[in-house]
Amino acid sequence: MPVFSKQDIEKIAACLQTQQVSYEKEYSRLKVSNPAEKRWVTLEIYPETSLGKKRGSMIVVYSGNSHLQLHGCSGYVISEELGEVTFVAESAGKLSGLVVEREAACSLYANVNRDLISGDFTKLGVEVMLSGVALSLAEDLLETKSSSRKKR
Repeated sequence: MPVFSKQDIEKIAACLQTQQVSYEKEYSRLKVSNPAEKRWVTLEIYPETSLGKKRGSMIVVYSGNSHLQLHGCSGYVISEELGEVTFVAESAGKLSGLVVEREAACSLYANVNRDLISGDFTKLGVEVMLSGVALSLAEDLLETKSSSRKKR
């Protein structure tokens, strides 16, 4: 079952206050811009696509000087307060997260130890702490998915 429905896309678009949303056959495209800072981000959400021998969700971000992809996206967390959406993928105890901001910025955290998001951030260097704090927003999502896998 795909992670993203049309209702999910609409929630994400509302949080990011997108100027344009288009629904293509394979993906949805959301355009976010920040004219004051002269920034723009195009976000493409593929609910289910071929990822080699497997199928899964994929998030793609384009901006003026970058192209980022998150394969095997297992979920997302919306933070209205922060004005951002965090897309998360987990594999073998490692997390990757792609954060897209309402202000047309994005951050990527890749191959982060899962234990890092529930640890004591004060014991970490600032560089490492940032990824733990950013991905800690997804802790409840990951716990819910882990619990549902165990119940099956």
